Amino acid sequence: MAERKRLLLIINPCSGRVRIRTHLLEVLDIFMKEGWRVQAFVTQKPLDARDIAAREGRHSDLIVCCGGDGTLNETVSGMMTLERRPALGYIPSGSTNDFAAGLKLPKRVPDAARVAVTGDRFPIDIGAFCDDRYFVYVAGFGIFTEISYATPQERKNKLGRQAYLLESLKSLASIQSYAMRVEWEGGELEGEFIFGMVTNARSVGGFRGIVTQEVALDDGLYEVLLVRMPGTPLELSTMVSDLFSREPSSNDMIYRFRTNAISFTSGNPVDWVLDGEFGGSRTEVRIQNLQRQIAIRKGQSKKSSKK
Repeated sequence: MAERKRLLLIINPCSGRVRIRTHLLEVLDIFMKEGWRVQAFVTQKPLDARDIAAREGRHSDLIVCCGGDGTLNETVSGMMTLERRPALGYIPSGSTNDFAAGLKLPKRVPDAARVAVTGDRFPIDIGAFCDDRYFVYVAGFGIFTEISYATPQERKNKLGRQAYLLESLKSLASIQSYAMRVEWEGGELEGEFIFGMVTNARSVGGFRGIVTQEVALDDGLYEVLLVRMPGTPLELSTMVSDLFSREPSSNDMIYRFRTNAISFTSGNPVDWVLDGEFGGSRTEVRIQNLQRQIAIRKGQSKKSSKK
């Protein structure tokens, strides 16, 4: 009898919807019936998922994490320290699950668990942030990151994207701007920015349409969005409308482009968000796209025995 392959299961019991608790036995049954020998860990504190993946991942053939985008970020960060990286399965159970939406992973825990062990391998790009952190789908700073991640999805849906952002901003006096110099291959900008985002996702903080719909997770490029400080209330309203427009915008406050590397320099520390979690306060940030670094299970393969 062939030896069972080893599956490392990392569970965050405190993620947004905590749905894993009612499905844990079913998830374990799915894994074992697919021929996996499961080693499960429950995170106890921040960065536990990172440390578990780094420590136990070298002995595993597949790592499956269950939690929100922050748990996914920690797991991937731990995996990036491994010389041999196993495949990754993801059971989304957070409150936003932006990256899972981009991969079209099932929302039901048992269905996502089946994809985690039977889905096709899909190599994805990983972002290196200042050489000491990693991110899966977004690194950002400024007002929209604070708004999007601090607000329940139900409230966003009720008000609508533009109405909610305008209500949250209220007035120009409430907006903090950041004096920055931004450089990338083929371009540079300098000025006061209220928002910046380097991303590999169609949805950020539960808001869709902020970046282009032609997002590829394995092309070695990031979609960059930068927003300058508006000068008047009318410019503020126009800027928010143009952010969500599907038509090309000529708004000189909004910059969209693609690059595989970019740097930000500011006189004062700026707070960054990585995959929805605090990424530190920095005056200098360099972001590099590391192409096709981790193979995540995506979709459902026809042969359930595929490992």
